[in-house]
Amino acid sequence: MPLATIDGLKVNYLVQGSGPHLLMLAPGGFNSTIDSWTRGGVWQEMDALNALAKHFTLVVYDRREAGLSGGRVEKLTWEKFARQGFAILDHLGVKESWVVGGCMGVSVALAMAVLQPSRCKGLLCHWPVGGYQWMMKGRTFYNRHIEFVKTNGLAAAAARARSGKNFWLDPEAGPWASQNANDAQFAAACVKHDVAKYLEICAQSRDALYGDTMPSGAGGAQLMNIKTPTLILSGADASHATSAAWAMKELMPNAQLWNVLPPHQNGANVLAQLLDFVKQYP
Repeated sequence: MPLATIDGLKVNYLVQGSGPHLLMLAPGGFNSTIDSWTRGGVWQEMDALNALAKHFTLVVYDRREAGLSGGRVEKLTWEKFARQGFAILDHLGVKESWVVGGCMGVSVALAMAVLQPSRCKGLLCHWPVGGYQWMMKGRTFYNRHIEFVKTNGLAAAAARARSGKNFWLDPEAGPWASQNANDAQFAAACVKHDVAKYLEICAQSRDALYGDTMPSGAGGAQLMNIKTPTLILSGADASHATSAAWAMKELMPNAQLWNVLPPHQNGANVLAQLLDFVKQYP
């Protein structure tokens, strides 16, 4: 798969298929990588990349701070993640694209629709994250990393990351665990950060990403202003609360909610829903 430097960060990406462009914002929390689409659940059952490539030109990538893509020690926000998505489209010369997101990828999709709605042909949102338990999960993970660095230092966090576990599997390793594990130059620079400033950045990122119980990625007023055609496929667990999907349906003026919950979703019927929705907007 090709690597590109976009906005100063390495990006691991893949282009596959033909037809209208579909930007794929991977599920997996802070492990949002290309292989998230083949790791499990309905996407693996669907054989998502091969199935969707029959209908779209797929643009798939490891999000920044995940997988083989780069990261930067700075305040992380949904807008920053969204800007990366647009920067990848710019790199490929794509002006307008359908956007599909799973899990945290839905949050990035919402932020993209807020930031540059004219470039989003439509949003396909599978298992949006939100709700109290989701908020507390993200905040707790950041707090665990903050306390670990306070006690053990940045070098210990970088060493822990070399076990190969990402932030979502080992919160103490931190949100830049993948970069510390995969990029020796990044790791060497990371351990030299002023600890107080680093911890401040972590706290700012925590509050920006997990600041309330709304669907992550856009606030209530922003959701009400998203006129982009949107299909919502709800999850039903602590991270992918049904309330998040219903809040999106309630607030977004051009959203449709598929009234089927897990475990009744499968690869075949999810694929059919996505394709049927897209056909409404030729």
